[in-house]
Amino acid sequence: MVHGLTPPAGPPAPGPPPGSPSPGPPAGRRRPAGHRTVPHTADLRVEAWAPDREGCLAEAVAGLVDAFADRAAARPHRTASLRLPPAPDEDLLVALLEEVVYRLDVAGELPVAVEAAPVPGGGLDVRLAMAGTGEVEAVGALPKAVSLHGLRMGAGDGWSCSFTVDV
Repeated sequence: MVHGLTPPAGPPAPGPPPGSPSPGPPAGRRRPAGHRTVPHTADLRVEAWAPDREGCLAEAVAGLVDAFADRAAARPHRTASLRLPPAPDEDLLVALLEEVVYRLDVAGELPVAVEAAPVPGGGLDVRLAMAGTGEVEAVGALPKAVSLHGLRMGAGDGWSCSFTVDV
């Protein structure tokens, strides 16, 4: 199954309040996907969640991009594909986020939509719908690097992750 997200139609839905546990889904329902930024001194902290690992990784990318760019009106000019080899979930998260930061820095482009699908053995196939930075409105500082401090990804009530980005 391929999991992804489409460009937002408006502001992202709010997540749980900062520092509080994520609310559980209604009985018999899974928590929907989403992301948010939370206050963090001099850096950017992002939390993302989804019913499954691939959706959570896609939401993490969306949360990172939405923190510095309004991608709602951007139209992709190409699709970039990458395969991440089997690795622990936190390592997949870091590799994917670092790829976004790298493409932003080197090629001046950012993903406006993401699709992620599992591959046998634990890896990940990712398709990034890329747009140029000139096609989006800047709404925050550009990311410079992904910090390993406080990095978290795991399953519980669905999947969730949190990470800090140097800006």
